[in-house]
Amino acid sequence: MVLISSTNPQYKEISTRRRIASIFNKREDDFPSLREYNDYLEEVEDMTFNLIEGIDVPAIEAKIAKYMEENSEQIMINRARKAEELAAALAASKEIPTQTETDGEPGSSSQGGFSITSQGQYAPTIAGGQPRPTGMPPQPVPLGGGLDMQHIDDEQMMKLRAERGGRAGGWSIELSKKRALEEAFTSLWV
Repeated sequence: MVLISSTNPQYKEISTRRRIASIFNKREDDFPSLREYNDYLEEVEDMTFNLIEGIDVPAIEAKIAKYMEENSEQIMINRARKAEELAAALAASKEIPTQTETDGEPGSSSQGGFSITSQGQYAPTIAGGQPRPTGMPPQPVPLGGGLDMQHIDDEQMMKLRAERGGRAGGWSIELSKKRALEEAFTSLWV
């Protein structure tokens, strides 16, 4: 059993890497060339390693504070972009309708860059001409749910859970059929 504490070196590394990644969150498309992006990644990794190992910590913390002060708006924009992408990926995996699919539906409304679907789910929108808010932290995006559970009876729900649980474990109907055929043919004696 591994205890999570500040004395655990793995916990220290994980928390440091998460902190640095949330601050230095630029992407490849933020740079004019691949070389500059790779230099940026190398510099961030050097700072992370030195923080984990305790090498020149005050100088690195000062450098981080200066970077945060100079790039606070870009950091917030990149955090918001990441949150939107995660919410969009979750919506796609759970097949939650986005704002373009819910426009004009009764029971749906749009406010502040998010659409509220008839089930009460929030889905991020990517507005072409609408500017993102700057200077304030990104708002949390409610996640979860997915299916409207009130309209599915217990038997259908049990089948759906069994199917999803099987797929999550790597099971498929084709695999089951293949194994049954292999077992049938291996038991034949000629």
